[in-house]
Amino acid sequence: MNKKAIVTGASSGIGKATAAMLARNGFDLIVTGRRENRLLELKNKLENNNVKVKVLVFDIRDRKAMHEAWNSLADDWKQIDVLVNNAGLAAGAEPVQDGDWNDWEQMIDTNIKGLLAISQLVIPEMIKKRQGHIINVSSIAGTEVYANGNVYCASKHAVHALTKGMRIDLLPHNIKVSSISPGMVETEFSMVRYHGDKEKADKVYEGLTPLHASDVADAIEFMITRPPHVNVNDMLLMPAAQASAVYNYREKQTN
Repeated sequence: MNKKAIVTGASSGIGKATAAMLARNGFDLIVTGRRENRLLELKNKLENNNVKVKVLVFDIRDRKAMHEAWNSLADDWKQIDVLVNNAGLAAGAEPVQDGDWNDWEQMIDTNIKGLLAISQLVIPEMIKKRQGHIINVSSIAGTEVYANGNVYCASKHAVHALTKGMRIDLLPHNIKVSSISPGMVETEFSMVRYHGDKEKADKVYEGLTPLHASDVADAIEFMITRPPHVNVNDMLLMPAAQASAVYNYREKQTN
């Protein structure tokens, strides 16, 4: 019987790439997200790897919908070996005094409360088995604060704190807990942050080569393939052109 993994926010970006990596490693998968069409396309593609895939469609902020989706699963599908808490986003990039309360709530409800809600469903079954690995996708914003990042940075700092707290609380139950903190990754991240403004989003990666979603998935693969006695607590992953949250090197554009 294949091991089972669940990846939240799997319809694009890091989540999609991580689901593909897990399928290549022989995991049966539960993929979650809001965009059913994308998840079904992913399911069809991944099942070519001779694995089974379940699609659960819900907004990670909607705890009731999440519980209904989880409860629809057969008991054997709830025996999760790897949980990748990937669902997350940045919304807006204004100084704190000009921030949009709706953006703040969206980030807090997704990045913190959503992570907690799905973890609380999965962890009890891991405890019963005395086995499992939780990987929380954080960010360089979880270790450094930058201008206009305020609430997003706070939410990812919370992910770091929760990862450490989970690691301590789950230590007696033989459950591994890790976080991965990428720098710039070219996904839909900036388009979401700037509310669909492509010009602003494109400037984020101008003049440098950012990470690809597959680079982050490769790092997660390293985490989950360590021997049983090894836990990677945290991994900070950056493009070569980025040294910190705010220091990067951009090639000059020539006409």
